[in-house]
Amino acid sequence: MGPVAAASTNATLLVELGAVLLFLAVAARLADRLELSPIPLYLIVGLALGNLIEEPRAFSPDVVETGAQIGIVLLLFMLGLEYSGDDLKTTMRSGTRPAFVDGLLNFTPGFVCGLLLGWSATAAVLLGGVTYISSSGVIAKLLADFGRIGNRETPAILSMLVMEDLVMALYLPLVTVMVAGDGLLGGLDVLLLSMATAVFALVVAIRFGPLFSRALHHRSDEVLLLTALGVAVVVAGAAEAAQVSAAVGAFLAGIVFSGAIAERASELLAPLRDLFAAVFFTFFGAQIDLGAVPAVLHIAILLAAVTMFTKFITGWYAAGTVGAAERGRSRAGTAMMARGEFSIVIAGIGVASGVEPELGPVSAPYVLITALAASVLTRWSNEIAALASRMRPRATVG
Repeated sequence: MGPVAAASTNATLLVELGAVLLFLAVAARLADRLELSPIPLYLIVGLALGNLIEEPRAFSPDVVETGAQIGIVLLLFMLGLEYSGDDLKTTMRSGTRPAFVDGLLNFTPGFVCGLLLGWSATAAVLLGGVTYISSSGVIAKLLADFGRIGNRETPAILSMLVMEDLVMALYLPLVTVMVAGDGLLGGLDVLLLSMATAVFALVVAIRFGPLFSRALHHRSDEVLLLTALGVAVVVAGAAEAAQVSAAVGAFLAGIVFSGAIAERASELLAPLRDLFAAVFFTFFGAQIDLGAVPAVLHIAILLAAVTMFTKFITGWYAAGTVGAAERGRSRAGTAMMARGEFSIVIAGIGVASGVEPELGPVSAPYVLITALAASVLTRWSNEIAALASRMRPRATVG
């Protein structure tokens, strides 16, 4: 390729990348105007660009896949930054029972649905994970946007999210082994390594997190930004090399940071996370064959209806354990309905491996429906609780 042709190709690539970012900016503005999470709109942008534009260079593997991978690493790393060692100890003591209810009610529908569809056990386990895990990103945004961070039910919501994220630290390596076709016995060494890594990271976070954080702390924002980003990417890469999910490695790296360094790193990395996470969700949407969605849309709708109800029950129960009143329990139930980043990560594993062609077309509208519904219902959760209270039969006094 001559210099002129190369320059023309680079110019086209830059224009297409800029256009994609502008599309995402419009989607984010619309989401902000509607007080919704931008994740569903990013998926819609990806679906449109991937299916309506023929071979856009901006979606070439060299350009987008790396950005998408960095996006999920930052997303999970910053989720880990939200949890200190003390938070983990408190959660593991008090959140076991709600976590068991959560797993039972929300993993089971997806798993059973996969089996009823005739999918393989591996694909059914993946779909169970898609329906099980709530979106920490969407829920955190809802709590902040509606001013509910200090509410009575919020600690129960955060506790549930922490337990789900810890479960993911073991679940993701498990499905990675299953997708590889090694079987549970064949991949036992990988599972043991993953468990040992998770336990090690938790011990370090609980016992040595403050010491580790002080050693990495620096007054310069630039130094701290480069340090946190470097740690996240290196640990994620090392985890991937050890056949443990990069997302798990990033999450475990995040929980080791604590105190002031975690707060500053979260602020500094937030713009990068938002940028690369948007690329990740858009790229996932672009991988979905829009023509395959109508054939399975009824499945996604039914599954969303069932699992939004089971998540509502989960949030209602969890908020009740901390003494929240009916309105607080209703707010917790509607917020927990949202699925997002982890569900897309899980579905992405199946899409990339080709384990089940229908997994992506089912998961994409499923996430769209639950994220949008959670945003709307959480906004009106107090009214929903009041309506339910008025409709409840009252005992008569004779």
